[in-house]
Amino acid sequence: MGSGVSKMIGNSQPFPAPAVMGSESIMKKKAHGTSAVPVQENLRWKCDRDVADRICNFNRHYAEHSGYFKTVSEFLSEADGTPEGSEITFYDSNTGKPLFMAPRNRTMEEFLKESRAHGWPSFRDDEVNWEYVRVLMNGETVSVDGTHLGHNLPDRKGSRYCINLVCVAGRPVEEGVSETTERN
Repeated sequence: MGSGVSKMIGNSQPFPAPAVMGSESIMKKKAHGTSAVPVQENLRWKCDRDVADRICNFNRHYAEHSGYFKTVSEFLSEADGTPEGSEITFYDSNTGKPLFMAPRNRTMEEFLKESRAHGWPSFRDDEVNWEYVRVLMNGETVSVDGTHLGHNLPDRKGSRYCINLVCVAGRPVEEGVSETTERN
């Protein structure tokens, strides 16, 4: 995935704002692969913990199989049951930090349609929490804590972050944070 993106944008040119570029040092070896900690014990939507740990922490190039998220009925039920004007927050499977919020500036139906077309949950710039997400020069999209998330694969609409569901199936670590929130 990443090498094709490098050719599209050129290795020396960062992705356009609002993307926050990150240094390769984010992904240096830590206590548990590229992260200080393993994935959480009880991932949301009954995502497979072993698959999540392998993709999040011991991988830089591969992904869950295309369409995996379409087989996770608990996720699809939550998405289908999300009231109009609300969004789902997607948390780092290692740290529980909020990484993506969707849908923003589109409907849940549009978010799911685009995700189904590409095979992975597909987020746009407005749906990324840039406090905790970085894009490396080759398009690899990671958390500031070293969790591999997926890749930025731009299309005619702009940056499109194809993200592994198992990497954003964490539970929030703060007390009182709801998983589905009303948009203002």
